[in-house]
Amino acid sequence: MIEERIGEPIRSFFEREGEAPFRALEGEVLSGLLARGDIGVLATGGGIVVTEANRTALRERATTIYLHTSPDELARRLRHDTHRPLLQVADPRAKLRELYRVRDPLYREAAHFVIETGRPSIPTLVGMILMQLELAGLVDPSIVPSPVDQPEQGRRPH
Repeated sequence: MIEERIGEPIRSFFEREGEAPFRALEGEVLSGLLARGDIGVLATGGGIVVTEANRTALRERATTIYLHTSPDELARRLRHDTHRPLLQVADPRAKLRELYRVRDPLYREAAHFVIETGRPSIPTLVGMILMQLELAGLVDPSIVPSPVDQPEQGRRPH
């Protein structure tokens, strides 16, 4: 949505304008989306929590789920990524560790639920999320598919 708004890749904007203008824009987009109400699932960028107003908005105006994983697992997943501006450095693993040190407590502050992701299949992860939401009374159990009803299609080897 940010790329649609600015008409260019985030990386280009980030390189030209810097992090502070990007974070301001990110906050504007988040506020606009949350004001709409029924947005469904919103996947944010990893740095959305660095702004206090964003953390407050996520905590007060949404049900926020922190999909937690280790910096080393993130490094494995993102080893070929060329689009994340903050990871275009000589040692992306060290950068991820630094970002984790700062952001993990901020994500925990904003989150209603923390789910340890590890390396499950997508259907398993969705099941874990739905179970937490169901236990909290946020999802009607009659419309939540049972994990045994969910096919393991697209499962990636570990």
